[in-house]
Amino acid sequence: MEHVTLTTDRLLLRTPTPRDTETVLAAVQDPDILRWTTIPSPYLVEHAQGFTEQLVPEGWANDTMFTWGIFLPEGEDLVGMLGLSMRSGGMAEIGYWATKEHRGNGYVTEAVLAASRWAFTLPIDRVEWRAEVGNQPSRAVAERAGFVVEGVLRSGMVHQGVRRDCWVGALLPSDLGLPSTAQYLPASG
Repeated sequence: MEHVTLTTDRLLLRTPTPRDTETVLAAVQDPDILRWTTIPSPYLVEHAQGFTEQLVPEGWANDTMFTWGIFLPEGEDLVGMLGLSMRSGGMAEIGYWATKEHRGNGYVTEAVLAASRWAFTLPIDRVEWRAEVGNQPSRAVAERAGFVVEGVLRSGMVHQGVRRDCWVGALLPSDLGLPSTAQYLPASG
């Protein structure tokens, strides 16, 4: 798929490119990003280069992962990163992080909503969110964006070589007042 640029009232979501390598590298040195994400730690220049030069473009080319840098439109200051990884059965998994200096402004929630709305224009009927139990900032973003936290997956993720419990939640098109591409029959009572 061709790269897609999204905009909101306050943000520009565009594909990170090699010109963003140093910015990504600097942002990911934040201990909170390394603590809560599955990004390699320590995060080295070769990781940032692999991300911007290979992982991101290959994901778009193969329709397997759609990644956006979240930027302020004036000057394009990096606010964070967001990715949608395609899963089977019309589902995508969302992941995100925010730069330290831009946390608490609602930017990532705004970006999550924009990317999810875009995803629902594809044959996607469920955007799933996962975060290690205890990652309250990620959970707050997901809940503000309308995700329903569905429970805990025991040993549901691997982080820094250790299996950990994770929260899981989902956003459906109907949660945003959008039509679904597949019929949905929720469980009753």
